[in-house]
Amino acid sequence: MSVRSPGDWPILVISVIGSILLVEVARRVLNRVGRKWALARHLVEHCTWAAFSVAAVVAFNVAFQPGMFGDSASDRSVAGTVERILGLVTIIAVTWLIVQATYALTDVVLDRLVLVEGERNRRARRIMTQIALVRRIAAAGIIVIAVGAMLFSFPQVRALGAGLLASAGIAGAVVGIAAQPTIGNVLAGLQLAFSDALRLDDVVVVEDEWGRIEELTLTYVVIRLWDERRLVLPVSYFTQNPFENWTRHGSRVLAVVYLRVDWSVPVPKLRDGLYEFLQANPLWDQKDWTLQVTDVLPNGLVELRALMSAADAPSSWDLKCDVREFLVDFVRDNYPDSLPRFRVETPESRLGVPDNK
Repeated sequence: MSVRSPGDWPILVISVIGSILLVEVARRVLNRVGRKWALARHLVEHCTWAAFSVAAVVAFNVAFQPGMFGDSASDRSVAGTVERILGLVTIIAVTWLIVQATYALTDVVLDRLVLVEGERNRRARRIMTQIALVRRIAAAGIIVIAVGAMLFSFPQVRALGAGLLASAGIAGAVVGIAAQPTIGNVLAGLQLAFSDALRLDDVVVVEDEWGRIEELTLTYVVIRLWDERRLVLPVSYFTQNPFENWTRHGSRVLAVVYLRVDWSVPVPKLRDGLYEFLQANPLWDQKDWTLQVTDVLPNGLVELRALMSAADAPSSWDLKCDVREFLVDFVRDNYPDSLPRFRVETPESRLGVPDNK
């Protein structure tokens, strides 16, 4: 049995403060090293407060003695309660630190993948999506294990273990039926990530809305729309409904502009002007382009389609707007007679009678 000493509490306080100071020194060192070492920078960003809490709790555990409260029955009861709380807090702090360290390690990889451009960008985004989902699964697993360890630190819970195991089959069936939508979403999330059907930063059209995949979790997908709104859909939506993925096999996108004009429009002149404009536009990737007469409309107008390629979806949208503006100005300024017009045939015009109005 330990005997209470007047110096026990100061030693405990000094131990806790000393451990916190050691972590602070380590943080400052890693902060300097982090200018050149990415892992050190991410460890500081994610693990600082978790490391402080672990250091304080561990130091408290090492320096704490049950006899510090006294030797009476009530004092021993209080000491036992404190020890149990310390055990729970230690599990929480260590779990927090492990999860944050996991995120710091994976962020190093994600940072490198974000910088990948060109043809390898699609593969990099697929790996980013998978890493993001796997680390969420790992974090959830670590937390579940920690909660189990906390529960089994109570003798009453351990005593109920046999009964819980005996009824695990029935409980599992009930929970499985109740959680069927959630489980379906989780499985759908894994299916999307590892089947390469959807990746972070993919350009998609969903529910007639155009946007990019901003976040992909095990239960929901966040799409950042073109006007900065966010469309949040369950993961199962993408396994049960059709959607457009413009960057499924690459980031290049074709921009299309339609122009309805009069029959008198000189298409070769318009085609030459478009090519000259595209050559001077930095949004064009210098690969594909064309201008074709695609239809004659029932209202008597001719439909022209301008097609040009861009490196990605945002560039495609801006290029499309630029080309449309150029074509409108080009026809208006150079060939005003080719602007859209509607012809009406009257009995007088059919007979060649001049209109005196």
